[in-house]
Amino acid sequence: MPAVKNWTYLFSYLYVPWFYVANALAILLLLPLLFLSSLRKEWYPWFFQLERLWARLSLFFCGMWAVIDWEERPRADGQYIIVANHTSMIDIHLTLRVFYNRFLFIGKKELTKLPLFGYFYQKTNLLVDRKSLNSRREVFEKAGHALRDGVGLCIYPEGIAQDFKLLAPFKVGAFRLAVEHQVPIIPVSFYDSRFRLPFGIAGAGPGRLRVTVHKAIYPQSQDPQEAKRLKEASYNVISQALYAKIPHYETDPRRSR
Repeated sequence: MPAVKNWTYLFSYLYVPWFYVANALAILLLLPLLFLSSLRKEWYPWFFQLERLWARLSLFFCGMWAVIDWEERPRADGQYIIVANHTSMIDIHLTLRVFYNRFLFIGKKELTKLPLFGYFYQKTNLLVDRKSLNSRREVFEKAGHALRDGVGLCIYPEGIAQDFKLLAPFKVGAFRLAVEHQVPIIPVSFYDSRFRLPFGIAGAGPGRLRVTVHKAIYPQSQDPQEAKRLKEASYNVISQALYAKIPHYETDPRRSR
């Protein structure tokens, strides 16, 4: 057993660098088209389709594949705010793999430090400095403009959970936007990202990525309390799904790998 465990750890330490190499390789293969489609805002819909292709290539190169359970399929021309649990970098790829409806990510500013990926992510999505109140306000306003233009959003409302909680508390921003612009929320549950590409390297490896796309939750009013209702409803849906699929997570030794 110790020998097997040592080989597992060695594989993990090789796999994580390969994940970043695979991402860069996928970008390089698409680089001319990605660059051209990112030059003008009116070309961003084309960029989004290339971004989805990049995500598929990266997952393929890393030996990961999505297994999707649809409780309800979003309309192809629909506008939504996607909210999902977030425990891994792979969640970005997985969201792009699952959804065809054009959307913008609202992500953390630190992602701009990643070579190539950071450039395109910053240029075509909305990045926030979580330590800056002005930055959060500015991004909230830009997100509102995107929704008024008919573009959806993807927001991971717990931030990114680097501890071992199954689901951290949700922030209210996504749900305030949904209420203000009367856009439905789509809760999404990611079950395997934390095991395929966890923080801390150890335990990483290829395999399936199970996803449940839950039924959309629609704002029923523009009352300020409606955002709280949407937040609680989305949290409960995702939380129940996670505990159903990962019932022994809090005592599962894989959580510390």
